[in-house]
Amino acid sequence: MAPRKAIPTATKLRLFAESSGHCQRPECLDSLFPSELNGVKHIAEIAHVLPHGKEGPRSEEVPEGEFDPDAFDNLILLCPKCHTIIDKNPDAYPRAALLTWKRDHLANLAVKQGIKLYESRAEARAAIVKKLTENKTIWRRFAPVDGSDFNFNPESESAQLWKQRMKSVILPNSYHTQSILEANIPHMTQEEQEVFAEFKEHIRGLTDRHICGIAGQAIRFPTQMESIFK
Repeated sequence: MAPRKAIPTATKLRLFAESSGHCQRPECLDSLFPSELNGVKHIAEIAHVLPHGKEGPRSEEVPEGEFDPDAFDNLILLCPKCHTIIDKNPDAYPRAALLTWKRDHLANLAVKQGIKLYESRAEARAAIVKKLTENKTIWRRFAPVDGSDFNFNPESESAQLWKQRMKSVILPNSYHTQSILEANIPHMTQEEQEVFAEFKEHIRGLTDRHICGIAGQAIRFPTQMESIFK
């Protein structure tokens, strides 16, 4: 069996971003930030479509020659239950099926969440305003500020509340907002598409810090998002 290596942070970030924080099995699509855990942790598991070496689920599909099992294209983000399902019965879940799940994930999730291409900019804006407002309110109430004791005492009650709200509310809201915006790009001006690109980088940075535990160089929330589709 080929030696295991740590999956790069950039790959983990991309998996979370492209899954929008939900299990990628279309029959599931459950949030990977379950409310019963209050945002303390996620339940996501990075599953290999094809295994390391010539053993494991779907091993007969491993190609000859060079093959990186830890590459993004060979990974899918699942909840623990679905990870077990696909690996316990690999004949029912071949490589092509898993890659199709991944390819169609955002479209499948949008259908489940009622996300669609709205008829007007006003409707698209109405679909995101509540979540943007909730995030802004939490940010103002709990986010650390320069010079506060929050920065010097990460175990303080304020710090713990901030971490909890980030994982249970802000990140899920951000992933959902991103999905709505993806579906409504046809309504965006060129300037708004650039703001959206900045918003996606902002979400990647939050995921980097709060999910992967890596202190990255995240960009701040682009304030122009507050007026998108106006």
